[in-house]
Amino acid sequence: MTETNRKLLAFIDASPTAWHVCANLSARLLAEGYTELKESETWSLQPGGKYFVCRNGSSMIAFRIPEGAFPGFLMMAAHTDSPSFKLRGKPEAPAAGVYTRLSVERYGSMLCAPWLDRPLAIAGRVTLRKDGRIVTKLVNIARDLVLIPNLAIHMDRTANDGKKYDIKTDMLPLFGSEKAAGRYAQIVTEAAGCAVEDVISTDLYLYPRTPGTVFGADEEYIAAPRLDDLQCAFGCFEGFLNAKPGKNAPLFCVFDNEEVGSTTKQGANSDFLVDCLWRICEALGRDFYASVAASFMASADNAHAVHPNHPEFADSQDRPVINGGVVIKHHANQKYTTDAVTEAVFAEICRKAGVPVQHYSNRADLRGGTTLGNISTAHVSVDSVDIGLAQLAMHSCYETAGSEDTDYLIRAARAYYESAYCRTPEGIAL
Repeated sequence: MTETNRKLLAFIDASPTAWHVCANLSARLLAEGYTELKESETWSLQPGGKYFVCRNGSSMIAFRIPEGAFPGFLMMAAHTDSPSFKLRGKPEAPAAGVYTRLSVERYGSMLCAPWLDRPLAIAGRVTLRKDGRIVTKLVNIARDLVLIPNLAIHMDRTANDGKKYDIKTDMLPLFGSEKAAGRYAQIVTEAAGCAVEDVISTDLYLYPRTPGTVFGADEEYIAAPRLDDLQCAFGCFEGFLNAKPGKNAPLFCVFDNEEVGSTTKQGANSDFLVDCLWRICEALGRDFYASVAASFMASADNAHAVHPNHPEFADSQDRPVINGGVVIKHHANQKYTTDAVTEAVFAEICRKAGVPVQHYSNRADLRGGTTLGNISTAHVSVDSVDIGLAQLAMHSCYETAGSEDTDYLIRAARAYYESAYCRTPEGIAL
């Protein structure tokens, strides 16, 4: 296993929820000498400074201020959340007089079948009373705690003929016998290090315990939970940290709630990015509108690789392959923001960096997904390209991608941040 894949899988393993993603990124930034800013405080920024700010503990923007004058911002954006099952506030649900189950709601659009018959853990955040205040604490109950059992083939002879899953019936995890009643609150509070009566509320989710791995005849593939979109978040972040100063101010974003439409205060459809850019310009005495007009964004979210068993679902021309390099994504109706100009900019940056580029379009008669690029640029009107890495089984709880592609993204992100991107009357300089 390469060092990059070892670090990627360790990052994914330590990041079961969006809050853990931001906590881990924040810890890395603090270790690298970045200063954490608070939205509730006045910002004092200095040339050469390194900063980051979090919202809701699940979205984050990090940036560096160049020493001298700079035209605008070079931004990369990914998302912190993945489809999962959220535990209800009082989830214990008895069944058949002999079981204790946990009641869940679906978060995002996932493939349900892979969640069945595998050990699951619970992680998220707990709000509690402490010293007369309400505080939030991250918890990760990292043990084989629950499992969603399948119905035996003998009881459902049509199971292999196609299955429609009823979340309130089919997807409830088994927590224990009837003797486990009341144990859920105890286990959560033990993880939070508090008394049961101190807990006010929770945001807790299921996640698969199966660790990430590398597989294939020549270890060509990686398999792990949450590759969508932690592979892109990790790759862009590493490129951001390792980039040498370029002509513009580098800015790295991760947003929460992409999987449910981004319409939250911490989502890409909020004012988080535009507020951050405005405050940077205000602190530096810059013209906000001129700075934004000179900026560029790369929205990074994984793309569908051509499937080994079902190549017919891929477009006949734009069909990315695993380990084929960074994917530039296209959509005529602007589900992806790429146009001819932004494609050329990013492809040229990759060419100079020696990073292979491939292209993705939905098959023309199939409805595809969306991502955060066009949502972000509705608030911050900048040139933008949608990119990603090719993967299989998107929105499964255990996905497959390429063991070489994360390195490609890191190199591309670093070259992007180091570029001399500038629009001139004669054309775009890189």
